[in-house]
Amino acid sequence: MNTLLDLYTDYLISSFGQTSSTRLLYLLDHSVSHDKFSRLLSNSNFDSKFLWKSVKPLVLEHESHDACLIFDDCIIEKQYTDENDLISWHWDHSKSRNVKGINILSAFYHTQKASESEVLRIPVLLETIKKEVRFCELKTQKEKRKSSITKNELVQQMIQQSIQNGLIFKYILADSWFSSSENMRFIQTKKKFFIFDMMFNRLACLTEAARNKGSWTNINSLEIPNNTPVKVWLKDLEFPVLLTQQLFTNKDGSTGVRFLVSNDFSLTDEQFTTLYKKRWSVEEYHKSIKQNTSVAKSPTRTVKTQTNHLFASILAYVKLERVKLSQKLSHFTLKAKIYQKAIKADFQEITLLKQGSA
Repeated sequence: MNTLLDLYTDYLISSFGQTSSTRLLYLLDHSVSHDKFSRLLSNSNFDSKFLWKSVKPLVLEHESHDACLIFDDCIIEKQYTDENDLISWHWDHSKSRNVKGINILSAFYHTQKASESEVLRIPVLLETIKKEVRFCELKTQKEKRKSSITKNELVQQMIQQSIQNGLIFKYILADSWFSSSENMRFIQTKKKFFIFDMMFNRLACLTEAARNKGSWTNINSLEIPNNTPVKVWLKDLEFPVLLTQQLFTNKDGSTGVRFLVSNDFSLTDEQFTTLYKKRWSVEEYHKSIKQNTSVAKSPTRTVKTQTNHLFASILAYVKLERVKLSQKLSHFTLKAKIYQKAIKADFQEITLLKQGSA
């Protein structure tokens, strides 16, 4: 199976259009039977445990004590594929609307040893959000779907699993969608540090006396200096945290405010920024699996085959990350080089065909 999976992941990297076993067999000159690849996708059980087993040697080679574990989700759009427990409608906060597709939640590892020039950035655990519970909405009388487990519950399970796997990391990073008090409390009990983005309307106060009185204020109304971390108490959280209010300028010249919170009281504002910037690497990962490893370009129809293709695409990303470390080229540069080679081969073939017809 490993040989077949290796061929399949290579194919996902080299492909520039829709992927299928038939097209792969054409590239292999039918040296492998179609049934073998069909069974690879229909009979395999690729999951988060399989992903960790696959990336563990690479992680052990590059792990560091200051590493970050980043949590984020994304939606692989599958507009024209039939709905099922895996492919359903999810709220996309980047588009402010529901989209149809596969919602994945990744535990993404960001690490760099002092002696290394390149950063290792790979998913170490991954869960799909399955909406297996069906119900009827009373107001619209329409059938709806929901998951039996929340994303925040999954995050806590993945943190626990990462610790059990022996993964070395110091910080857990996530955006405001995962900055619940329950997650903060859970991370605190695991003796790890978190850095979360915060919504401006989160309730907080500056003194323990105000906390005991229940005098809560939106964090954007707190009288705190910009770019200077201060100790605050958050509503529904038993321990104080460090909050920094950061002003930033967008590319279009507009300005904005960001609130970051942590349970590491040794952080300066600069360290807040430096560490939280690492979270953006997970966005590059999402972009790479969509553009470089064909994650959304399979015509698979069942939950099993769709899931196995998804994990194969993630493993193809890991392959690109390995090559990046050795060649010191980004995933997109590597993909561009493959494209240039393909165009050159096409051009040479056309030249030969023209000579043959002359």
